[in-house]
Amino acid sequence: MDLFECCKTYTQPQELMDAGLYPYFNALETAQDTEVVIHGKKTIMLGSNNYLGLTNDKRTIAAAHAALDAFGTGCSGSRFLNGTLVLHQQLEKELAAFFHKEAALTFSTGFQTNLGIVSALANRHTHLFADAENHASLVDAARLSFAKQVSKFEHSNMDDLEERLSRAPEDAGKLIVTDGVFSMSGDIANLPELVRLKKKYGARLMVDDAHGVGMIGDHGRGTASYFGLESEVDIIMTTFSKSLASLGGCMAADACVVNYVMHKSRPFIFSASIPPANAASALAALRIMETEPARVKALISIADYMRSLLHSYNIPIMEGSTAIIPIYTYEMQRTLVIAKALLDAGVYVNPVLPPAVPEGLCLLRTSYTATHTHEQIDRAAAIIKRVFEEHQ
Repeated sequence: MDLFECCKTYTQPQELMDAGLYPYFNALETAQDTEVVIHGKKTIMLGSNNYLGLTNDKRTIAAAHAALDAFGTGCSGSRFLNGTLVLHQQLEKELAAFFHKEAALTFSTGFQTNLGIVSALANRHTHLFADAENHASLVDAARLSFAKQVSKFEHSNMDDLEERLSRAPEDAGKLIVTDGVFSMSGDIANLPELVRLKKKYGARLMVDDAHGVGMIGDHGRGTASYFGLESEVDIIMTTFSKSLASLGGCMAADACVVNYVMHKSRPFIFSASIPPANAASALAALRIMETEPARVKALISIADYMRSLLHSYNIPIMEGSTAIIPIYTYEMQRTLVIAKALLDAGVYVNPVLPPAVPEGLCLLRTSYTATHTHEQIDRAAAIIKRVFEEHQ
């Protein structure tokens, strides 16, 4: 059989395009902001992870410009060789301090960060325990690791996790891996129970806080800070592509753990380092987070405001307390139709379809930015109400 036969027979994207319902790769003609231009039309952005509104902040832009002038456009090598800048080291120093950890290490993308951490630490003696709704990067990290066993527990089901932990050999290395704030639902991990089980069964705990950092916790320090359990989480991971207004990722942990990953992680060793402008803009965003905690409060406040409006309009939403508000649309066709209608009416949202969600539980994932205004949210909510009424 021809290797490309599966490519030739894969027609679903084209079928959706022909039906005018293809929801992906809509090109923005302006910078990431609370309102953007798509297809020549001004659109309220309710689908971005620019939680603190810093991707278009003059200070992060200025920092990127300054780094370009000082260091050029790229590093042309890995961190191991010629690709380490003093800028990378300063960013890591301040990230470690921010997360109240001994050390930090930066990677070129968030996806690569999870691959790099888990593949380095999970060896042939490791039993890995992963929440069923973990991000795809953690799923692939588990697949590509040498872990002796990967056990997926039901989402946030601590009884299921404990039952699986209890079956692992007492002397085995154990790593529990979970999202902090889950990207599709906005759920917050049950960190107190995870810590209890970690201690009971002699495991280590890694939290992917890509969506938690900048959204919850003191000064946006994330899920561990939110629960007051920073010292109990062994590894904190986050990305720069969301609240930190850049591209890349990092881990923060004990110095010996960071040192080990730095010298054993193939995704880290064999990848070029973060370009200067990305490192500088992430550092600038980090410093803004530390000095402007009101941004984190504004983010949750604007999300709560939208949540109250959607309730008043009888829009079916998944309950929560973060800046991610999923709206139930249930069936795939209806989800695509409503997403298209919203975009045409001037509101961008992200349709979430199987296998990201179970059949019959499709969603529109909406997310919010600290710099959204009440007027923008009023307009967006009114459009959502009208479109849902038109597509009962």
